[in-house]
Amino acid sequence: MPAFFKRCLVAMPLWLCMAMAQAHVTAGDTPPDYLGDTRGGDAIHVSDMHGKIVVIAFWASWCQYCQKELPILASIQKLVSPQQLQVVAIDRDERDTFRELSHKLAKVTPNLIYTFDQGPISKAYGVDGIPYTLLIDRDGKVAYIHTGYGDGTLDDLADEING
Repeated sequence: MPAFFKRCLVAMPLWLCMAMAQAHVTAGDTPPDYLGDTRGGDAIHVSDMHGKIVVIAFWASWCQYCQKELPILASIQKLVSPQQLQVVAIDRDERDTFRELSHKLAKVTPNLIYTFDQGPISKAYGVDGIPYTLLIDRDGKVAYIHTGYGDGTLDDLADEING
């Protein structure tokens, strides 16, 4: 086997590890810009909300904790003006489920933006479980990340928003 191919075989695992490491967003990072498309087909980007605090919540219909979290996030969104804060809820269900749920949820929580992800957005953010919540500060940097749900999670998020 030529030496070039041997070097490639040795370098491949290192390159894959580096690529996987780059797909995990941490506090202080500039997050991936694209947040999915709405039911109406509008592309949502973090950069379009520069100057606002952006809460990104990855969720799915089968996730009981997500079902607890979304109404609370909607209440937070309602308390804070849309010029100051925007909650984007990224659904990880099947597309048909997303269309049905986002239509129903938009009636109950019209102040949230609902988008859909079949995997690339979650992968880019390093989502490894749901609910997965991030807070992007007014400068467009990740300020807070939390996986899972607990009673203190939303208190921590509120502190971050108020901080």
